[in-house]
Amino acid sequence: MSRPARHAVLHRMVLPDHVCPWGLKALHLLRSRGFTVDDRWLTTRPEVDAFKAEHGVATTPQVFIDGVRIGGHDDLRRHLGLKVVDPKAVTYRPVIAVFATAALMALAAAYVASGQWLTVRTGEWLIAFSMCLLASLKLRDLQSFSGMFLGYDLLARRWVPYAYIYPFAELIAGVLMIAGVLTWLSVPVALVIGGIGAVSVFKAVYIDRRELKCACVGGDSNVPLGFVSLTENVMMVAMALWMVFGAPSMAGGPMG
Repeated sequence: MSRPARHAVLHRMVLPDHVCPWGLKALHLLRSRGFTVDDRWLTTRPEVDAFKAEHGVATTPQVFIDGVRIGGHDDLRRHLGLKVVDPKAVTYRPVIAVFATAALMALAAAYVASGQWLTVRTGEWLIAFSMCLLASLKLRDLQSFSGMFLGYDLLARRWVPYAYIYPFAELIAGVLMIAGVLTWLSVPVALVIGGIGAVSVFKAVYIDRRELKCACVGGDSNVPLGFVSLTENVMMVAMALWMVFGAPSMAGGPMG
C-alpha cells in the first residue's frame, strides 16, 4: 500500500518586481520529496510585513508541514536531513571549478587543433587557461582582491600598486601563452609574478604559520592560503621555463 503524500504549506514572496529565489527552491525541494504543496503567494509588501508580524518571523519563505512551522529554506533542508552550506566555511570548490573548466577547455582546444585530446599543447593550455580564468575572478572586484592580496604578498606590501597590476599581468601572460606569441614578454611576466607569489605564500604559510584566505580566486573567497595558491604560482613559473627551454609546440610560433 502506497504511503499517502504529506502536506506542506509554503508562504513565499511573489511581487511584481521580485520573486524570492529561496521560495522557489523550497517549493522545488518539497515537491521533489513527494509533498503536496499549498503554494501561497505574498504579493505585496504590506502583505509580506503582515505575515512576518503575525508569525513572529524575520524572513520568508516559511514552510509549514502537517500544521507545524518548519521555517525557511535552510530550516527545511535541516528538517529533511539535508546539508546546509555554511557561507563562511573553508572550501576549495572555486579552485576545483576553475581548474576543471580549464582542463576541459584545454582538451577541447587540443582536439580542435590536432584531432587528439591529450597532447603537449593540452598541458600548456591547461596552465594558460587557468591563469586567464583566475585573473578574471580577481578582476571582478579589484578592491576586494587587493585588500586580501596585501595581507601576504611581499612585493605588494612594499609597493601597493602591484596589488592592482597583478591580475592584469596574469591575464596578459596567460593570453600570450595561449597564442604562443610575444614570449619575450609573457615569460618574464610569468616568472616575476609567479616567483614572487610562490615565495610570499611559502613564507606566510610555512614559515610564519599564518592562517589567511587565498586571493587566488578573488577577494571574496573562503579558500585557505596554502598549497593551492602555491601551486598556482609554481605553475606559472614552470610554464614560463617550459616555454624557454622545452616547448616544441611553441618553437615554431611567431615570437613577435
